[in-house]
Amino acid sequence: MKIVGVTACPTGIAHTYMAAMRLTNAARALAHEIKIETQGAMGIEHVLTAKEIRAADVVIIAADIPIVGEERFANCPALRLTTKEAIDDPAGALERALQCVAG
Repeated sequence: MKIVGVTACPTGIAHTYMAAMRLTNAARALAHEIKIETQGAMGIEHVLTAKEIRAADVVIIAADIPIVGEERFANCPALRLTTKEAIDDPAGALERALQCVAG
C-alpha cells in the first residue's frame, strides 16, 4: 500500500516530527510504502509531489492546525487525526487509514 501524509502541530516542533516518525516506522514495519510531509518550525519539509499524491492509495493528515495545501488531497481517500493519535497509536491510525480505502 502506498501512503502519503502530512503532520503539523501548533508549535511545529516536537509533535510534528514525532507523529511523522511514528507513522513512518509503523508503516514500514507493515511493509507499506510511506512518505510524510512535515509542516513545522523549519517550514515545509519532504514536500509531497503531485505525482506522489496521485500514486498514493490513502492520505493521512495528522494535524492539530490547518495545513498548507490541503486542497491537494481533495480527491483522495483520507484519514484526519491529531498528532497525539498518530504518536500514541500509529498502527491503529494506519489500520483506520486503510479502512478509508476499503470502505
